[in-house]
Amino acid sequence: MKKNLIKVITTASIIAVAGTTLVHAETLKTRIGDLIFTHDFANGYPADETVEKLFNEMDFQRACQAYIWSIPIVSMAQWQYSHTDQLGADNGQIVFVESYKDKLGGLTYNATTPYVLPFIDLTKEPWVAIVPEPAGKVRGAAHDMWQIGITQITEPGKYLFVGPGQEVPKDAEKEGYKVFTSKTNNLLLGIRLMPEDRDERLKMLKMVDIYPYSERKDPKPRGYITPNGKPWMAAAPMGMEYWKRLADVLNREPVAERDRFFMAMLKPLGIEKGKPFNPDKRQTAILTEAALVGEAMAKANDFFNPRLADAHYIDGSHWEYATVSPPDQRREHYDALDGRAAWLYEAVTNDLAMHGQKTGKGQIYMASYKDKDGDWLDGGKDYTLHVPADAPAEAFWSLTVYEVSTRTLIKNKHEIADRSSRMDLLMNKDGSVDLYIGPNKPQGDKAKNWIPTEAGRAWFPYFRLYSPKKAFLDKTWVLPDIEKVK
Repeated sequence: MKKNLIKVITTASIIAVAGTTLVHAETLKTRIGDLIFTHDFANGYPADETVEKLFNEMDFQRACQAYIWSIPIVSMAQWQYSHTDQLGADNGQIVFVESYKDKLGGLTYNATTPYVLPFIDLTKEPWVAIVPEPAGKVRGAAHDMWQIGITQITEPGKYLFVGPGQEVPKDAEKEGYKVFTSKTNNLLLGIRLMPEDRDERLKMLKMVDIYPYSERKDPKPRGYITPNGKPWMAAAPMGMEYWKRLADVLNREPVAERDRFFMAMLKPLGIEKGKPFNPDKRQTAILTEAALVGEAMAKANDFFNPRLADAHYIDGSHWEYATVSPPDQRREHYDALDGRAAWLYEAVTNDLAMHGQKTGKGQIYMASYKDKDGDWLDGGKDYTLHVPADAPAEAFWSLTVYEVSTRTLIKNKHEIADRSSRMDLLMNKDGSVDLYIGPNKPQGDKAKNWIPTEAGRAWFPYFRLYSPKKAFLDKTWVLPDIEKVK
């Protein structure tokens, strides 16, 4: 049967059709273009080209939302990929990152403390992690692939991790193991070693043992590797690589009940559990554009988003609390879709210790994207940040600068990305500190307080306080905005 070709003359008019038949049709003007219906919208059918347009638009909109939804798991999948495929780490093997160069691939890493980072695949069996003494010298947590916390790791002991659907080994708790079940087959242990003395840190590192539970009677710890200057990148890839990473990790992990609708949205786009990802030309075109628009939405959702009420610091300030999504990603009546995307687009992992503004313990993460004048921070301009005296951090405070493009430590030839209270900074007479961020090196001793940036690239900072004090919580101590150097 020959298809009718409809040509629109005017809205609600007679339409010329292939052959000699004439029909009435209505054209609706919408944000996605003209939609044509025989007779009218209420009484007619959509034209063939309108059906095609609507399905393409439906798939595009769903792909954009799937991008925002999938940010946590794609970020973790890329991070794991960077460890295994780019750095060569084995299952359960620690990637130890300490130097400026070795940290360049990680999202918003703290430039002050080293990281102990093993990914563990639990598909075949449970795994053990031995955390050394002394208590309080390690800070970290275990997270599943959706970046939902499994347990905090702040105390020494024997941790046993069991995969979804696996039985907890008999007598494990009697043998002294702290037992935790992961909702995903893969997980990450993210541990910071807190001692200032490097020899003490390395001694502790060698005492962190990771191995399968089946080897408990004759352990063969997987040890650690370092990037040793080798390039790697944990930031989520752009374009079709984003969807390839998503398709791969969804095939490796169970589907959570809350995500079944998203899995339905992905099916017409060629991403389906249990099947290879081989998108056709139409799907590739939609996914390529959706990766761009989805990331643009993620940026708008992240950088100073007025919709995230919990991020508010004080009226008039351009600083905000960076970690506001609950660690379990759940609100009373909904899951924190935008909140988790805002944090996990620019950072990784989320546990209770990262919410010091609410708990008064652990860490506080402050982020800013604009200066005092309300202008976006620019690598070609010079800025200063005045840190008032008696900064309320029991352990230490730090200012770290990151690239907007990758959310990794800012790259510069000086290999400087942070200034902290642990450093030999130039202090003012009243105990306050003026930090300098920009392309031009300050003169004299002010250079000790400088973080270099480069023109042509935007940047953003985190101001961290470790073990916050009352003065921050009751806002008797307030962090001023970043200002342009006059």
